[in-house]
Amino acid sequence: MHFAFTPEQLAIRESARALFKRACPAERVREAWSSPDGLVPGLRGSLVELGVPGMLAPHDEGGLELTEIELALVLEEQGRFAAPCNVTDTAAVAVPLLRDAPGSARMRWLKLLSTGAATAAVALEGVPYVLGADIADVLVLQRGDEIHAIDRASATLEARASIDGARHLFRVAWSPSPATLLAQGVAAKLAASEALDRGAVAVAAQLIGLARHMIETTVAYVKARHQFGKPVGSFQAVKHHLADAHIAVEMSAPAVYRAAWSLAHRASDRSVHASTAKALASDAALLAARKALQCHGAIGYAFENDLHLWMKRAWALSASWGDAAWHRERVAGVLLSAGGN
Repeated sequence: MHFAFTPEQLAIRESARALFKRACPAERVREAWSSPDGLVPGLRGSLVELGVPGMLAPHDEGGLELTEIELALVLEEQGRFAAPCNVTDTAAVAVPLLRDAPGSARMRWLKLLSTGAATAAVALEGVPYVLGADIADVLVLQRGDEIHAIDRASATLEARASIDGARHLFRVAWSPSPATLLAQGVAAKLAASEALDRGAVAVAAQLIGLARHMIETTVAYVKARHQFGKPVGSFQAVKHHLADAHIAVEMSAPAVYRAAWSLAHRASDRSVHASTAKALASDAALLAARKALQCHGAIGYAFENDLHLWMKRAWALSASWGDAAWHRERVAGVLLSAGGN
């Protein structure tokens, strides 16, 4: 298939990059690790002004009515700057889930989320901890064959540690009710599968941005650092490390864009594309983190060095919404099932 971003899509990416560059420099990310909410002051408001929360929502619900392709480009830039904001749960998962759901919960929450007046945290069945549950207004949670939208005030939260200090995780205790029900039975299972696809692609896009940043900053470092009278980057082994990481990222990025296209066009094989994208992006980001650490040498291990902010975000996101092994098994299951038919 022929695929290229439109000028409008590229403009959205450039706007997002400029926003994150201005609002989220490395020192703000570092400060978020010790802040009560794990956020960068003012960043969420800037994202709301850009319309990010409602990118996938219809116009009559306060949204921009764009597609997963444009959102993936924004999320990639979020990863590039390691911006601590939970765009994935609200914009990529909760909004489309509520958009497609009937009932009172949709009427209550969709416009609030789309316009940035409220935020969401999402956890499917089998996920033990909910990211950002303390600052979300609504928790979209699955229990068995039901999906509910729970007001945070009616849930009990218990904090859990995270390798990334800006990612606040919580175990959530909650009780369902008819008023909170979004979907049940077959409809809930389909909605959960769709939410998994969306979450996986959204995180994969962030991983691409994280990996690209780690490679770019490492290239700059090995050019500046000298040993034996030469730039470290001139050594063959260092070149090989960075070339391996670069190839992995450039091979996985098109898979992420393809998965976003599949979601936007409701392709029948979108789950395969989503899992392929997440597996490749997870592998690429982990490889980029490892190579960046090796090329930085001892300074890369220092907490004072900014590299760890990106590495730990990559480690956390590589396991979020299913790790590479889980998604490979999912793809294999689909392909084997299709072959059996």
